Amino acid sequence: MPALAASALLLAAGCSSPSSPAGSSSASAARQADAETAASAADRSLAVAAAPTGSTATATARPGDSDGRAHRTKLSVSSYDSRTRRAVISSDAASSSSPSATSSSSPSGPSSPSASPSASAPPHRTAVGDVIASAPAPGAPDGLLAEVTKVIGQTGEGTVVQTAPARLNALLGDDTAKGSVPVDPAAFDIDELLPDVDVSWSKTADAHVGPEGATVPLGSLRLDVRADLPTAGKTSASAAASVSGFVQVAPQVDFRYGGEGADAAPASAYLGVSGDWTSGWSLKGRAGASATAVRIPFATLHADPVLQVGPVPVVVNLDLTCYIQVSGDGRITVDVEQSLQGDFEAGGTFGPGRGWTAVSSSDMKSTPVHTSVTTAGSVRAALGAQATVGLYGSVGVVADLAPYVRGEGAGTVTGTDSVFDADGSWAVYGGVDLNGTLRLQLAIFGTPVFQRDIPLGALHREWKLAGGGSPS
Repeated sequence: MPALAASALLLAAGCSSPSSPAGSSSASAARQADAETAASAADRSLAVAAAPTGSTATATARPGDSDGRAHRTKLSVSSYDSRTRRAVISSDAASSSSPSATSSSSPSGPSSPSASPSASAPPHRTAVGDVIASAPAPGAPDGLLAEVTKVIGQTGEGTVVQTAPARLNALLGDDTAKGSVPVDPAAFDIDELLPDVDVSWSKTADAHVGPEGATVPLGSLRLDVRADLPTAGKTSASAAASVSGFVQVAPQVDFRYGGEGADAAPASAYLGVSGDWTSGWSLKGRAGASATAVRIPFATLHADPVLQVGPVPVVVNLDLTCYIQVSGDGRITVDVEQSLQGDFEAGGTFGPGRGWTAVSSSDMKSTPVHTSVTTAGSVRAALGAQATVGLYGSVGVVADLAPYVRGEGAGTVTGTDSVFDADGSWAVYGGVDLNGTLRLQLAIFGTPVFQRDIPLGALHREWKLAGGGSPS
């Protein structure tokens, strides 16, 4: 027996030893797979891109899911009532097998006599605690970001749920995302507020020509305007005041999120608007201006571009109001033309140590086309745009970009094209102002709520276009 036992042991050892390399190889492969999974988990950077036109994408996140991440889903918001915050969530048959719709919202089966209306539905569509992000939908033209607080029941259109406002970190968690997406000029709804406003735009490879005959760069929106201004006192017909010109802008939305988890403020966040700006315009005559600036809006524009941040549709609400603004003493007569070109950026950025702070920058270059100043006085006129940027209907950033011209004269000053006969001094300046406000609603990122609106750091730059003469 001892000999037999020893033989058995030797046989077992002999059989197992050839398999050791294979076992070692399997262990190595498993370790490599674990390392790759860990590396993938560490790099949780989501792509940011423009969602396809007409996209009805929806994403959901469910507390307690194993990976804690949002998933694209075949759920959709059939309707939403902003007054009651009730939504109807529908799904096609395929949604019951989607990764985000595999668990039941109730332990009761369809045959249970005490089952609620939602419990008798097909396998779980939505449940209390779900956070839903939707592209614009019926009743929610600005998109919807909401948490389900109650499942009310079933209708022919889908599941009726009660919702409450939610925050982006509930969906993006500890992912990170960063990107800038141009806004399609054709996506803007435009309301022309003055009679003499013409709109032209271009996108992709289709170039349009503006009303003044200039070719519009690809991806730009152009507005041409002419407006008569109130004149001062008994001003002669030859000194009638007017502003005319064009604004050409190619806006883009800038978005950044640096996650720390669904239950924590992100490590970083940013929301803003930027783009290229071109304008060419003139101010003529003697406007009946006053020290208080008079603003005349000539067009409002609205778009709801959808950023696809990984699986999550992030709906950005962008509004632009283009305006003319005049101030002065009502005594000076000018004839000034200038062209202006450059770029701008305005927004709010978040960091754990400093909270929300403003970002504003503009690099503009101006060229005088024609200058003429007659009589003494001062005037300032701007051809600008105010932009508001928000997420899912909550305004987060208000930015006001106002390129302007300013003329002033002392004594009796007359001249044209930089050739002046002057008994006094005169000067014409170009400049740009950029200011605005960060709003409380930026807390939609999941950052701490600040108690008041935060002014954007005002940017003011001015340069001399022309001037001359001597003090009287």
